[in-house]
Amino acid sequence: MHELIVIGAGAAGLWAAARAAELGHRVLLLEKTARAGTKVLASGGTRCNLTTTLGPEDAARLFGPRGERFLRGAFRALPPLAVRERFHDLGVATVEAPLEKVFPASDRARDVRDALVRWCASTGVELRVDAAVRGIARDGGRWRIAVEDGDALECERLFCCPGGKSYPRSGTVGDGYRWLAELGLPLVEQVPALVPLVSPAPWVRELTGIALQETRATLRGPDGRGLGERARPVVFTHQGISGPGAMDLSEPVAREEAAARSEERAPRPHVLALDLVPALDRETLREALLAAAGRPGAPLLSGHLASGLELPRKLVERVLAQAGVDAAARVNALDRKRRHALVESLKSFAVPVNGTLGFERAEVTAGGLALGALDPRTLRVNGFEHLWVFGEVLDLQGPIGGLNFQSAFATAELAARSAASG
Repeated sequence: MHELIVIGAGAAGLWAAARAAELGHRVLLLEKTARAGTKVLASGGTRCNLTTTLGPEDAARLFGPRGERFLRGAFRALPPLAVRERFHDLGVATVEAPLEKVFPASDRARDVRDALVRWCASTGVELRVDAAVRGIARDGGRWRIAVEDGDALECERLFCCPGGKSYPRSGTVGDGYRWLAELGLPLVEQVPALVPLVSPAPWVRELTGIALQETRATLRGPDGRGLGERARPVVFTHQGISGPGAMDLSEPVAREEAAARSEERAPRPHVLALDLVPALDRETLREALLAAAGRPGAPLLSGHLASGLELPRKLVERVLAQAGVDAAARVNALDRKRRHALVESLKSFAVPVNGTLGFERAEVTAGGLALGALDPRTLRVNGFEHLWVFGEVLDLQGPIGGLNFQSAFATAELAARSAASG
């Protein structure tokens, strides 16, 4: 019988296995695919945004009120700076990047994955690949793990961190949710999160490739109610809109998409409203338009906006169309009503969205094991002796920017400490 088995050699599992071994446990780490850390290798465009420059309180706050309460202790136990220091000790120097991101100095996700694997090896962790788990069960005072093409394994302590459903090519297809459900644990429906959005509007395709670094995105529901806001870059694609500003707000769209499938109806549309000039308020824009109209030889409105606001001309033309203003009009041709409509179009440019690109393109999974099933101080599952669950399989997700790796590492750290304490 094994002392401690860890299911899943992703970011959370590798960290937990190495730390538990450091703290005195004999650890067996099971991975269903042929290699550890596949999803780590693909993260951040193969660069791996491994944590954030934010402090623990600010980082936890980005998971929303419920997530913040749950992660407060974990992020204090292992703050982002401690994650960086650990990787430095493992031979991976890190560098800071815009938007509070932290990357390996080499810009190679492989260095992060290899460091975690080496750490496991150096602490005596036994890693078994191609070891797909079929199920878990409590048998008397021990845990039994059924493995494909093998005998059932037994252990005193069990860490369950098999990942979610995002990026299924890496092997994460949601196996763990079934195991937890079979134990009678409460689950929140899983949907893709941090995923590009799909738009039904043909004109969006005309803007493909346009990236906006300075914008504020607000997601509005079918009833017009604001569901979230992010000041992050966005990029138009041939399918809709992507970039952190859009992807960070994708969960409500994915949940509506899932509800529509189950009810066999079309999804109700959301709107991603973009503030194209967040540095300028509405009054400043109105005054600037009035000043330009009063100058001799008033320029064409489209050219004036493109040059003065540094916006792509194709986007300006669509802004004018949304405001109901002729693209060939001159600045001095605007009456009060059209000027107001133009300002609103610039400050709340409406992009209709009605879906996502699904788990295949999602960075994380929203939903999973309900947080109320766990003790947030230890990651122990309530009502089950010697069972810890953490990582992406939890109903816990933050925005783009290294936050979800930080959550994986911090929850793994708490589990390892808890197991070591008895």
